[in-house]
Amino acid sequence: MLDDLDRRILRHLQSDPAQSIPDLGERLGLSISRLTRRLDKLRQGAVLRGQHAVINWRALGYAVEVSLRVTLDKTQSRAFDDFIEAARDIPEVIEIQTFLGRVDVRLSVIARDMAHYQQIYRAGILSLPHIADIEALMHVARIKNDAGLPL
Repeated sequence: MLDDLDRRILRHLQSDPAQSIPDLGERLGLSISRLTRRLDKLRQGAVLRGQHAVINWRALGYAVEVSLRVTLDKTQSRAFDDFIEAARDIPEVIEIQTFLGRVDVRLSVIARDMAHYQQIYRAGILSLPHIADIEALMHVARIKNDAGLPL
């Protein structure tokens, strides 16, 4: 269970994940050793899973983002495993999610432009195993992308 100090630590990390341990300790009024013990406890409890770089794909020339909703042929016992294993090998697939319901898997795909997307779709996506149906949703705008929690 998280106590108030754990929540304060997490709030500060959410607002500025790149801050140093000494700076964070100073903001929280904690010694470096006490803060380090708390952070270790949060990592061991799988509350903190690491720090990640947030990359602006558009700044790197990837102007197209497509969400693919895939329904698999579930008459095949390994449909999910085979599909996911193969989808992981496509570098432009940046996210894979599985669902219960009519749609089984959602892939987020990035591409430099529509010609590049068409190449990825034809050579990579359509060759994935066990696809029964696929629907493409072209990403237009990201209105909210906030991974922070109300701690």
